[in-house]
Order: sequence, then C-alpha cells, then structure tokens
Amino acid sequence: MPEEGHSLPYVANLSILFKEVPLPERAAAAREAGFTDVEYWWPFDTAVPARDEVDGFIGSLERAGVRLRGLNFYAGDMAAGERGLVSWIGRETEFADSLVVALGIAERTGCRSFNALYGNRLDGEDPAKQDDLARAHLDKAADAAARIGAQLVIEPLSGADRYPLKTAADAVAVLDDLGRENVRLLADLYHLAVNADDLDALATRHVARIGHVQIADAPGRHQPGTGSLDLDGHLRRLEAAGYTGFVGIEYVPEPDTVTSLAWLPITRRGRA
Repeated sequence: MPEEGHSLPYVANLSILFKEVPLPERAAAAREAGFTDVEYWWPFDTAVPARDEVDGFIGSLERAGVRLRGLNFYAGDMAAGERGLVSWIGRETEFADSLVVALGIAERTGCRSFNALYGNRLDGEDPAKQDDLARAHLDKAADAAARIGAQLVIEPLSGADRYPLKTAADAVAVLDDLGRENVRLLADLYHLAVNADDLDALATRHVARIGHVQIADAPGRHQPGTGSLDLDGHLRRLEAAGYTGFVGIEYVPEPDTVTSLAWLPITRRGRA
C-alpha cells in the first residue's frame, strides 16, 4: 500500500497490535516503533476495573509518552461473541458504570473519542425495545461526552450475525434517529468490505458523518498489501472529500507486529 497518497495521521490500536507483549507494555512497544498516538478496545476485563488497574493503564501511556485518541466502552465478553451493551436489556448498570470509568480516563488522558458498540440482538427480546434502550444510552453518553468536547462513534461490524449494524447506512440510520452532532460513524474499511458495503460511498455520501476510520486488508484482516482492498485509494478519496481525522491501524499482524509494519514508513507513524 503506497504511503504517498494521503496525509491522514495514523493511530495504533493496541488491543490488536503488539500482542507479543502484555497489554501494560504495549504503549512502550508502540512508541519504540515510532507511534505517538494510540487507541484501545476496553482494556479491562470488567465494566468496573479496580482503581489500580486504571492507574496502571494510564501510567503505561504516560511513561511511554503516547496520546490516547480512542477508547471503546465496555463491550462484554468479546471472545465469547458479545459485541457491546448499548442495546442489551438487563445490563444497563454495566453500561452506565463503563461510561463513568471511560470519562474518568478521558479527564486524565485527553481522550476525546469513544466507540459505543451497539450490541447483539437478544433471544426473546423485541428488537424495537433494544433500539429504544440504545437510543436512551446513546443520548446519555452523548450528553456526557459533549461536556468534555468528545464524540461517540457507532461501528458496523462483520463476523457477528446477531449484530444489527452491518453497513454504513445501518449506522447512519441510528445517527439520523438520534440527531446528535457528536455521535458519528466509525468507518472500519475491513468490516464494511467483508459485508459487501460500497466503500466508495463513504466519500461520496457519508464523509460528513464519519468520526473515525479504521483499516485492515480483506480478506484475512491482516496488514495492508495482504488482501485485495485499495486502502490507500479509499483513504485518498476520504481525505479529498473532507475527512481530516485519524486512521486506526486495527489489523491482525502477520507474522508479528513489527514485521507487519513494513508498509508504513516510520516517518508516518507519529506526529509532533
């Protein structure tokens, strides 16, 4: 993937990159590899981690000298197939607790973007009631985020049959229903491509709604150049259409993270 085509800044997702070392050591590993900006999924096992866990996480960022640009809210047991609590009836307390923890981290790190995974459809529950709960949760979270000048992003996913948001249009419909300026689309080019969405439409129809972009090649979800996606072309078109935000590097590296980064010159991995 040629790197000369666009000037969008990159952010390394440390929940999927640098897994060769434990999570508390990944910020330092990313900085050693040249990155100045990072993002994570929820970096704890529960919605309410112990205070020393939060302090340890923030300390790892501070010691490495990297900036936290994005954080997922607690999404449940991802390994077991759970994909967020926004619409999960019966787990409202966990979502609320996760929101408080995330905002506390934001106050200490300057993070201003939160990924609110929508949640799977549940057996025995009315989808309309799940959507009503999602609307209420997103309203509450958007209010809290607005108070610190932050945004929420809503992400379509692949590989999760019960997850109802699969295309950019699915997520934009949620945004339209919600009507909040600081709730935006997370356009993960890998997930959208796997779901056979129209990636060109991101620049022609949806760019004004995009709050964050993530990349991995498809098929395979590995580094750029391992699949068939014209990632550089799509990023160039998004930039030309007005997108100026970060591009999250969120792929499964092969054979290891440092080797997999050969496509990205070290001069493009950090910002002053």
